[in-house]
Parts: sequence; C-alpha cells; structure tokens
Amino acid sequence: MEVQTGESRTTWTSAPGDALFILGDHAGKKRKQDMSPVPVNQIIEDEEDEDSQSMSDNTKDPEEPSYKRVKPVTKSNSLTGVITPVKTPALKRFGQSISRSISFRTEARPLPPAPLRPRSKASSFPRRRNSQCWSDTVESHDLTAKEIKRQEVIYELTQGERQLIEDLSLVKKVYYEPMLKLDIMTESELGQIFGTLDSLIPLHEDLLKQLERLRGSEKTVGEVGPTLLNWFPCLEAYVTYCCNQVGAKALLDQKKSEKRVEHFLRLCQESSFSRKLDLWNFLDLPRSRLVKYPLLLKEIQKCTPSEHPDEDTLPDAMDMIQSIVAEVNKKTGEAECQFYRRGLTYLEEAQRLPEIQQSRFLYCHGELKNNKGQRLHVFLFELALVLTRPGEDKDGGQVYSVYRQPLPNNLLNLEEIPDGEAGGGGAFRGAFTSGNDKVKNCFRVSSRGRSKANSYNLQANDSFSKQQWITSLRQAIIQSRDRNAHASQSQFSSCPDPALCHIADLSLSSDTEMALQTSC
Repeated sequence: MEVQTGESRTTWTSAPGDALFILGDHAGKKRKQDMSPVPVNQIIEDEEDEDSQSMSDNTKDPEEPSYKRVKPVTKSNSLTGVITPVKTPALKRFGQSISRSISFRTEARPLPPAPLRPRSKASSFPRRRNSQCWSDTVESHDLTAKEIKRQEVIYELTQGERQLIEDLSLVKKVYYEPMLKLDIMTESELGQIFGTLDSLIPLHEDLLKQLERLRGSEKTVGEVGPTLLNWFPCLEAYVTYCCNQVGAKALLDQKKSEKRVEHFLRLCQESSFSRKLDLWNFLDLPRSRLVKYPLLLKEIQKCTPSEHPDEDTLPDAMDMIQSIVAEVNKKTGEAECQFYRRGLTYLEEAQRLPEIQQSRFLYCHGELKNNKGQRLHVFLFELALVLTRPGEDKDGGQVYSVYRQPLPNNLLNLEEIPDGEAGGGGAFRGAFTSGNDKVKNCFRVSSRGRSKANSYNLQANDSFSKQQWITSLRQAIIQSRDRNAHASQSQFSSCPDPALCHIADLSLSSDTEMALQTSC
C-alpha cells in the first residue's frame, strides 16, 4: 500500500543581522573584529579560554606583573597581535575567544587531550538493534550448513516478533499515554491515529511464546510449520488496522502543524529510545511486518530438507499467509480509494463522472505539472483519471479541487513525449524549462469519443516517476476496456430476443466506427 499525502517544503532563510567586518590571519582563520581605533602596544584579554591563557602566559614579558595577561606586540606571530577588540556583547566576545584559541593551538602546540566525560546512564531503549545470529546463541552444534541456515531464519522470525512487541509497547507508553495525559490530542484523535494498535500486541506475544517453546535443549527448532499454520489466521485483524492507516496518516500530518504536537513529536524523535524514527515509522511497523512473513516462510522452505515433517505444512502455511496479505492489500486499497474520493471537491456538476464513484481502488496518485507549470495532484482511479489542485478545508484538512474535466480510462489515449520535444508549443516548453533547456519526463493524455475532446500535457518529477505513471496508465486503459467489453458481452448474451440483440450489435458497431473516425 502506498499512502501519499501532500508534503510541505520548508525553505530556510538566514535571519537579517548587522554587517560585520571580517579579517583573516595568515593561518586562514576568520575573526569578527570591530573597526574602532585601539592602542597597539599591547592586548589585554578579559574573556580568554584556558588554551589562550596558557599561550599568553608563555609569551608575556617576565617583568610584567604575574596577575596581568599581556601579549607584547613584538612577540605576536599573527594579525591578532596588532588589532585589539573593544568591548563587545558577550556573544561576540565568546566567538572571538574561540577563534583566537583555535589560532593559538594551530600555531603553537597540538591539541590537549579531551577531558573524560562521565558516562550517562544507558537508555532502556537502545538507539540501534543488536544484530545477533542464532550461531551466537549456541556454543557447539553438529548441524549441516543447510540446517544452520534454517535455524538462522527461524531465529530471525523469533527475534522479529520480540522487537515488534517492544516497539508497539513503546508507542503505547511513550506516545499514546503521554499525549492523552497532557491533553496534546483528544482521545478521539488519538484513537483515529493509533487505531487498533493495542490489540495487535497480544497476537504477537502469543506467537513469540509458541516459538520460544519450540526451542529444545540444544536451542534448535524442529517443526515450525504447524505453529505458523495455526497462528496465521490471527493476522486477519490487520485488515482493520491497515484500512485505518490512510485516514490516520492524513490526520497526523494535519496535527503536526500545531505547535504543541510538533514540539512533543520532535522531542520524542530526538530522544535515544526512538532510534531516530518518527511516530509514523512506528505506526507503520505492523504493516511492514505483515508483508515480511511470506519472505521469511519462503526462506524456511528453501532450507527445509525434503524428508522433514515441515514439508507437509509449510506449503499450506505459505498459501494462507499470501491470501491474508492479498486480502489486506485489497481492503486497504478500497479504503484508500474511498478516502480520497471523499476529499474531492467539484467546481461543476459535469465533473462528477460515474466512473469516479464506481472505482474501487487507486492505481497510483501523486504530483505532476501541467503545461503552465502548475503543480497538480493527479489520481488514477480504477475507472477514471482526475486532475486536482490540493488545498485545505476550514478545519485544516486536506481537500482536492477537481481541475478541468476528469477522463474515463476506457476512452484514454496515452502518448509518451520523448525528452527534448515540446510537443505542445512554446508555452509547454517555457513552463517546463528555462532558456534553451530541453523538455524532460513529459507525456500526454487525451480523451475522445464524447462531446468534447480533452488533452493534458503532464510532466513528472523524474524519469522513474514518469515510467511508473506510463506503466500504470497503460494497465488502467487495458483493464478498463476489457471490463467494458466483458460487460457488453454479458449484456448481449442475456438478451432474450435475437432480433433485438442484432439491433444492439449494429448500434454498437456504428458507435465504435464513429469513435474510431473521430480519433483519427
């Protein structure tokens, strides 16, 4: 499942400040200096750090009092000895002190050893996972290389369950409960974002206990097929969780614009327990785990000898997990399609094509540019192509205003525009390029056969995105036309009167010929 939402781009701009004159010594070090006239016979540093003080002590005149830190001009090796800073704000003096210290270290002596810092208390949630293999847990064994590989995969399956349980428990303890207690979000909002996450933890705890019981005295697992075959039906609970993720991601992105929510999530991500993952990375872990089960099971099958008892149950377990994953993907696709259909707003009633409401899933959606250089969010539904402009409603939610007329997939014509060919006049070239640059990653979609012909020139962000759009469009066109052909055949076959069927056949042929002539 691919879930995409509109992303905001942040441009960092430097804050305006007073212009400062910058001088550089012969070692290449830059310093911020004030240009006020000062005496040049000596430099008295009030804000010097430890290294600067040592340097000044080594170079001061022995006749000077010991309580003065003075650098004679004659013993200065750089421009810092002839220009003295006057009173400046604390921040500037601190910066100047650091610059002088670095210069002294470079010219006089090597860096002193860094002071030892006391080790902070380790977090209960490590920043990185400990990568441990099955071979690291046993002292000796007499297994074949193939059986060792089998044990490694089963151990990876077990460890994956343990880590998933830890992460889901962390999400509940560190994110859900504090945000509810601190009233950062309402209970209803948290329920929509976290969904049925809490109910998934007992399922994986049950599998982990069963897998640990399978390990014998030598820490090896014999049969694992029956255990997985009996446990996989529990994964049907993922249908509800994954279907909720579409709306959960949209709501989470919307709430991130609130200062309290953004501040809390940022602090959590910067903490050691998060491993640099944000909240959505944790919420998406169950779906990632689900699609990994068939891969792990396939590896176990490869390493299982033909005479092993698992040979009878592993194929059945593989069929079951594949059907569950397919069902979850199907239901999630339908939920995603319904979610984005509800977010469409129409400027004209004619834009409400029945093909949009009849679509059950999305092939793909994302950002494209039109021939005016405008950024559009394009949806390729099962039966229609819809161009929209993203925006927000009064509550801050994401909405998509339909741009121009949607195109039915069965009437679509697709044309790939080679790089360097404008194919749409000077406006097309000027919108997509600057100067004499060549047009890249463009294609054209058009629709004919209805009262009005529509044609849209679109540009993808890169060549990979363009190829994905072209592949998805071709697949949508073929499947939509096949669907209409099957529907027409079933309609004619159910006609009771042969004469009426003949008339309908003639009418269809005439309409098809007219459509072909119009497209030519």
